[in-house]
Amino acid sequence: MNTIIRTTEPAELLGIVPALAGFTPRQSIVMLPFHGTRASGAMRIDLPDPQTDADDFAEVALRALLQVSGVDGVAAVVYTDEAPQSVPDGILLPRLTLIEALLDVAADAGLRIVDALCVTAQGWGDYLDEDPVVRSLEEIPDTPDIAGIGDVSGDQESGAELPAGDLVDRERVGRALHEIDDLLERHRLGSGRITATDSPFALSVACMLLDDLPAFAEELLDAPSGDDPYDCAALLWCLNRPVLRDAILVQWATDLAFGERALDAQLEFSASGGGIPDAVGEIFLGRGPRPDADRLGCALQVVRAAASRAPRHAQVGALTAAGWLAWALGRSSHAGKYIDRALEIDPKHSMASLISTMLSAALLPEWALQRG
Repeated sequence: MNTIIRTTEPAELLGIVPALAGFTPRQSIVMLPFHGTRASGAMRIDLPDPQTDADDFAEVALRALLQVSGVDGVAAVVYTDEAPQSVPDGILLPRLTLIEALLDVAADAGLRIVDALCVTAQGWGDYLDEDPVVRSLEEIPDTPDIAGIGDVSGDQESGAELPAGDLVDRERVGRALHEIDDLLERHRLGSGRITATDSPFALSVACMLLDDLPAFAEELLDAPSGDDPYDCAALLWCLNRPVLRDAILVQWATDLAFGERALDAQLEFSASGGGIPDAVGEIFLGRGPRPDADRLGCALQVVRAAASRAPRHAQVGALTAAGWLAWALGRSSHAGKYIDRALEIDPKHSMASLISTMLSAALLPEWALQRG
């Protein structure tokens, strides 16, 4: 092993991990990137199948870790349902081969090894001990109460479930979506004459979309749990059209003024095939200034609510938007849930497939890796 630098007692480190991650990991390997003696955040990866090549997994994990700016050390914690095994020489902690491969590639990359720990239902242990022992979980201090973190008792998938849907409400949103789609399709074909059977609510929302889409997207953030079926249907209509969806997401990641420029660029691209400004494309790759986390969180609440109220065929756009917003917030586990659900409905959806590829490659937004 290379030089080992401990910045805290191992049990204390385990008590801090849920606060850094925002949840209590399960069936995961968590890497804490260190800058000097300070860990800033946590990176979680699903534990691979036991048959997975440990060296290949370690290389992927290292690439993710090295995305963090200024990282010079790492602590790794395995959370597993597997039990430690008694062997003639003592105790064998689960996933030893995996953790050894990870520590080797980290050391080869010049990173300090701060610690390597394992948490099981039977207790916790230290991979770096010459003679590991299983210690009581009661030795791990309670997670510190850090302002803004909230409840961390759930695992990495907690909170990813969509709000409970209501069949009657879903039918209302479905009818509103049909009415809005009919009006806007007639407008596109140049036969937008209003008839006596047209809903005034659908007409009002359709006019808003045609007149000032950025203003509509901005207003949704003021009432993320709004119950108007026509507003919900209008958002679903937009999110199922890539040109509009992308403009809205960029706006939510920046501000109204940038959203207006993004919409103009998207419409020009759609009409002429011209290039999308680099500033817009960079945002989708997670590059540039760190977005306002509260604003992104509010937008995620909006699209989650819309997905829960949508007929199944209309959910894909909202689920994909939820996946990108969760990814932009650094919540890759939640993003994976939304994207998997979107691909179940439409396996060929291009943006959902792209985000799925990014998640599989452990690609994180650069702004989530910036030191605060």
